[in-house]
Order: sequence, then C-alpha cells, then structure tokens
Amino acid sequence: MKTHENIEKVLITKEEIAEKVKETAEKLSADYKDKNPLMICVLKGAAVFFADLTRAMDIDVETDFMAISSYGGGTKSSGQIRLIKDVSINLVGRDVVIVEDIVDSGNTLKNLKTLLDARGARSVAACCLLSKPSRRTCDVGVEYVCFEVPDEFVVGYGLDYAEKYRNLDSVCVLRKEAIKS
Repeated sequence: MKTHENIEKVLITKEEIAEKVKETAEKLSADYKDKNPLMICVLKGAAVFFADLTRAMDIDVETDFMAISSYGGGTKSSGQIRLIKDVSINLVGRDVVIVEDIVDSGNTLKNLKTLLDARGARSVAACCLLSKPSRRTCDVGVEYVCFEVPDEFVVGYGLDYAEKYRNLDSVCVLRKEAIKS
C-alpha cells in the first residue's frame, strides 16, 4: 500500500478486498443469472469497487451511474440528499443493483431505493463495500455487504476525505488530526 502520514492504520487490506469482491461477484452472478441486472454505481466513492465487482461477475450486466451528495466536504452526512447525476437508462421492469462504497446512516440508500422503485424497477437491491450498522438512523436493507466496519472515518479504495485518499489500495482509518472540524 502507498504510505501516507495521515493514515492511522490499515483496516482492510487489498488482498482481503479482492477476495471479498470475488465472493460478492459470484453471489450476485448466481442470484441474477438470466436477469441482465442494471448495476448502478453511486459516484464517486463506489467507482473503484464497482469496476472490480462488475468485471468479476460472469453474467451479462448493464451499467449506469448516479452521483448523490449528502456529505459536502465534511465527515458526517448532512441528511440532505442532492441528486447531481441521474441514470440514463429506463428502469421500468428492470432488476436494479445499487452499488455503494459505504452505507452509514442509511438515509442516502433509503432515498435511492425509494426513487428507483417509484420509477418502475422490478426489484431494487443494494450492494456495498462497507457497512457501519452502528450509525444507522433509518431502517434500510442492504442485501450484499462485503465488510462491516466500526464507527471510524475510513478512506481508500475509492473512499475519500475532501477528495483525497481515493487512490489508496486498502481501506484505512484516517488520523483524527487530519480531519478539519
């Protein structure tokens, strides 16, 4: 892993990520065999995970992208969801899998599931790299979870703090001193 002075510790190594991504891709491939799911990447954080996950799947999939903002430049969700980029594919009758980097409060995912369901999707499931169940403020189902993580601020493998650290190959805990209040 690239070293950085603001990293407190490596929480999940690139090898552990690769193994779990492979397992999750196999499960998705089995569950969606003959369904041609629409995999929707929630930008920017999920892009690295999404690329690895969809390449590891051995079924036909279609892909699209959404950009949602609920954090701004901070470390906690504002609770306000802004749709910055919408999907371009018609969802009516589609089996949709939302691919997220992390599910924290659950508010963003709950809003996304409601939105995509209202657009006529046959089914809407969620797949996330990381889940922080201790931070949930709403009841939302996450059908595919690679890792549950403690309530620490994590970066790497697509996750950022103020647009930095996305390129780290592992999931790491950011030092508290590096986070500006």
